[in-house]
Amino acid sequence: MRLILGSASPRRLELLSQIGVVPYAVRPADVDETPQKREMPRPYCARMALEKAQAVPADADEVVLSADTTVSLGRRILGKPESAAQAAEFLHLLGGRRHAVITAVVVRAGARVWRRDVVTAVKMKRLSDDEVNAYLDSGEWQGKAGAYGIQGRAGALIPWISGSFTGVVGLPLAETAQLLQAAGIRCAA
Repeated sequence: MRLILGSASPRRLELLSQIGVVPYAVRPADVDETPQKREMPRPYCARMALEKAQAVPADADEVVLSADTTVSLGRRILGKPESAAQAAEFLHLLGGRRHAVITAVVVRAGARVWRRDVVTAVKMKRLSDDEVNAYLDSGEWQGKAGAYGIQGRAGALIPWISGSFTGVVGLPLAETAQLLQAAGIRCAA
């Protein structure tokens, strides 16, 4: 079986290498990531991961791995900000509060589907305007759910998490390894 990574995320590729998995190919899925009306964060995230896995073309001997990471503040989904102004809004909303980071993982081999979603509680410290502006200037907010990446400079803004660090980065490794092994893909972990 050959593994196809259905994601353009360099972080997911790097995380897979930590468990000794190198995809045969990378085929990012192109799906509409607009939440449905009144859709809750966890079902939204699970739906996105499944739609991405289903959108990736694969041969009979290929296994597709797709994932989606969503930041939620209560019922509110904080996706990838479209501008620096929206990123600043997200960071101010998250500052001083706990929020959830949900990563849904889907592995598909033909018609068989294995899936899992992992929820991690994260607390961001209260942010001054100077801290928000410095983070925005770094550009690290771009392309990241909730406008931050814990593996970069934003790590200094996160004093506490409860759950999967790699899930917050974008791919919960323990759960992903279990799903891949169920589909016949060997992991070094």
